[in-house]
Amino acid sequence: MKAAFLSTRGVIKVSGEDARHLLNGLVTSDVSEIQPGTARFAALLTPQGKIIVDFLITAVPEGLGGGLLLDCPKALAPTLATKLGFYKLRAKVTIEDLSDTLGVLALWDGTPEATPDLAFADPRADKIGWRVLIPQDVAETTAKLAGAVLTDSDAYEAHRIACGVPRGGLDFMYSDAFPHETNMDRLNGIDFDKGCYVGQEVVSRMQHRGTARTRTVRLILDGPRPEQGIGVEAGGKSVGTMGSSANGMGLALVRIDRVAEALDAGGSLTAGGIAVRIASPDDIKIADKHVSA
Repeated sequence: MKAAFLSTRGVIKVSGEDARHLLNGLVTSDVSEIQPGTARFAALLTPQGKIIVDFLITAVPEGLGGGLLLDCPKALAPTLATKLGFYKLRAKVTIEDLSDTLGVLALWDGTPEATPDLAFADPRADKIGWRVLIPQDVAETTAKLAGAVLTDSDAYEAHRIACGVPRGGLDFMYSDAFPHETNMDRLNGIDFDKGCYVGQEVVSRMQHRGTARTRTVRLILDGPRPEQGIGVEAGGKSVGTMGSSANGMGLALVRIDRVAEALDAGGSLTAGGIAVRIASPDDIKIADKHVSA
């Protein structure tokens, strides 16, 4: 088993008797039943339905004070805390940025031999692994306790890419991408039955009408790594933008209808002149429309 401390991740704590109620009315997933040792993937959206910041949410055991912890991009932790504070109004909620004292240890390629209090399985994909919220100075000790070998974050990034899990700032831009474009609906990040939250109408309409045409897809690289941000072409026409890549795999944000059309016509994909291939036909499958009776 492998482990890596992710220095780019921060932690926000939301506590108080109204904490779950507040978050449930704001984010894309149902947080009402989260228990210690479990987690949900979610995002806070703009009213137009675009991702401000995405995060993993877990619960703190009552013996450690209770509340909810949000594993989020460290650079956006202050923004997230401020946004949540804006919506707080008179709710009995305390919002704290703990990013200077708590970070994230990722574990993958196995099951931990022991799990600390703030450990949970990452809900985004079956093989993505586990997370532990800890101070950085105990990362090596925690990894050994879990039966893992501590390595660098680049190894985790390669694993994340192979699992098809996009990372904001690399594979999509915050405040510019819809949840469907980053596959949040496929990564257990949207609850379509829980009721209203900020941006919910746009997300539900996109799901109901099957209008998600831009998606993050996994690519197999048939050459050197394409530069991040370079255009992806299908049949000689621009269809998207290259994201992160490592170890012969990459992620790209593309128009799946245009990619499918080009491939059906016998065309090929390139990124900066480098040949690439779709890793799975399911990645470019267009969802059926949900038609009401």
